[in-house]
Formats: sequence, structure tokens, C-alpha cells
Amino acid sequence: MATFNPYLNFSGNTEEAFKFYKSVFGGEFTAIQRFSETPAADMVQANEKEKLMHVALPIGKGNLLMGTDALESMGHKVTFGNNFHIAVEADSKDEATRIFEKLSAGAKIVQPLKDEFWGAYYGQLTDRFGISWMVNYTYPKE
Repeated sequence: MATFNPYLNFSGNTEEAFKFYKSVFGGEFTAIQRFSETPAADMVQANEKEKLMHVALPIGKGNLLMGTDALESMGHKVTFGNNFHIAVEADSKDEATRIFEKLSAGAKIVQPLKDEFWGAYYGQLTDRFGISWMVNYTYPKE
């Protein structure tokens, strides 16, 4: 069965927020990726290249608190209601497809499921109730 994790959007202060959360919950970051380290680095403004594209901090038993800097220069504006997602980590590509397709009933598709540069099959949608979902299946590393 898939695991479910909160994914938080910030307006440029993700690193500060996650240092705070680390001081509260302890542990070590399992992922920190800056926009400068992505294939989209050339599309990011110079003053935003060191902002966080993705960060993950283990919390609880098998859960991750994850986040990003939602850059306005890339068309994102953080407001109440879009400042978080429920991130589903599926156990297989088939499970990711099944979950995404079922959540899609009456939904607004933000990004269809597709292979991504971070080695995963990923899609994003807002369901008919206004809840934002990120569905991900991470391919096994060879």
C-alpha cells in the first residue's frame, strides 16, 4: 500500500522553515535539491537558483515532511489552500496509475503522470473537493 506524506509550499523561505522543523523533530534531511541542480536551472532567475526545489525530513514512523519554494517567477503563487499537498508514494507504477486515475474523477489535472528527471513516475492534480495530490512512484535504483 502507498505511503502518504505532507508536502508544503513556501514563498521562498523553505530552507528556514525546514531548519526549524529539523530542530523540532530531529533527524537528518534525506533530500535537499536546489533549483540550480535541476534541468530547469536555466529558466530560474539568478537570485532564485539556490532556493529549494525539494527537501525531505523523516518524521514519525516511515513518513516524510517535504517541501519546496514555489517560485512566482515560474508561475506559482502561494496562498492559503495551495500551500500544501498530500504526497502519495506508490509501491508500483501500476498502483500510481490506479490511484491517479481514480482521484482524477472530476479533478483538475495539474500535471499528467509521466516519467520525471528525478527517477520517478509522477503526476499532480486537484481533486473535485479542492484537495491537491502528488502521486509518485520512485523507480528502483539499479
